[in-house]
Amino acid sequence: MALFRTTDTGVFELFEESGRNVQRSTLLLRDLLVDYPERADLARDLLLCEQEGDRITHDIIHRMNGGRSGRPPVDPADGHLLATTLDDIVDFAEQAADELSLYGVEAPMEQSGLIADVLVGAGEQVAHALRCLRSGSELAPHLVEIHRLENEGDRLGREAVASLFATGIDPMVVIRWKDIFETLEQAIDACEKVAHVLEGITLKRRGRRR
Repeated sequence: MALFRTTDTGVFELFEESGRNVQRSTLLLRDLLVDYPERADLARDLLLCEQEGDRITHDIIHRMNGGRSGRPPVDPADGHLLATTLDDIVDFAEQAADELSLYGVEAPMEQSGLIADVLVGAGEQVAHALRCLRSGSELAPHLVEIHRLENEGDRLGREAVASLFATGIDPMVVIRWKDIFETLEQAIDACEKVAHVLEGITLKRRGRRR
């Protein structure tokens, strides 16, 4: 029997896979919102991403809980939180797509495309940061950009909701789009939560080196 367990670096590969799924989901949602309802079929692709996200999350948690012989490369609690928060991004993206159909939206609003652009940027930075987690490259620039994008998303979200009440449109349209805007903001907020978790992992790594 081996006296020491090697580090299970396969967990990093799964985190990177989750990051790619996040990136794909945000791009699909942006394209759906910009070209809705002409590209309504993209909602099906987002559902597949959501299901894939569930599978990846399950695999990460299984490995973090000792599903493989290697030692997890990050604290199991941090790994669990990171995996589920990454999955939240995809869940919110799929929820926003579902709301378009559920609420019978007939045409997109320009503000939704602007917020979705911010989400795409945040998703890209999340994917980059997860690759740095394995390589040991500097995470900070990606995390700073995610925080900046979250602030931009908040600003755009407030302006979008304010515009609903300023134009005197149908109250039902206000209710529908307010929900959609809030779901988009939740997806961006989940990206920032990923950044916070990664910051915590980085601090623990630095502490162990001292």
